[in-house]
Amino acid sequence: MKRVAQIQRKTGETDIRLELNLDGAGESTVETGVGFLDHMLTLLARHAVVDLNVEAKGDLEVDDHHTVEDVGICLGQAVREAVGDKRGIRRYGSMTLPMDETLATVAIDLSGRHYLVFGAEFPSDKIGAFDTELVEEFWRAFSANALCNLHVVLHHGHNCHHIAEAIFKAAGRALRQAAETDPRSPGVPSTKGSLDG
Repeated sequence: MKRVAQIQRKTGETDIRLELNLDGAGESTVETGVGFLDHMLTLLARHAVVDLNVEAKGDLEVDDHHTVEDVGICLGQAVREAVGDKRGIRRYGSMTLPMDETLATVAIDLSGRHYLVFGAEFPSDKIGAFDTELVEEFWRAFSANALCNLHVVLHHGHNCHHIAEAIFKAAGRALRQAAETDPRSPGVPSTKGSLDG
């Protein structure tokens, strides 16, 4: 069975179409109008080895917040839909990833419950025109809609671009592990028998 999802979200602030294939090849087409977010999502797809297509139009004349948050919502919904009942997946994944002077860890549990711990501070407020606080907002929206526990830890780093990139790459690698099928465990990876909350 193909592990794919198509999400459409249209509000007074954004209009988003997102397609995800968990068993893809790391290919992506991302056009959100927010250049830095496009860059991060392209990295995420490559390191998660998923195929990701995103087309978003948002109220960028206000700022990037609604677009970034709503793309996080849509990606989270897509992951939740694509993994289905989670039968046969590994459920957990983590990665500690270096990016030059930066070291970040991301751990994920596709548990059916959402919780975000974001332990990363950015030394400055901007990466070019991008507000660094939106990195946390993206992952909060993602975790709430994927229904996963997500922990982000920045061990060290001082270049804001490198910090964000390390987080997105590590998240991709952690998601890849968690969503992978486990041939030794074909059932739902929980003693409860379900992962729906």
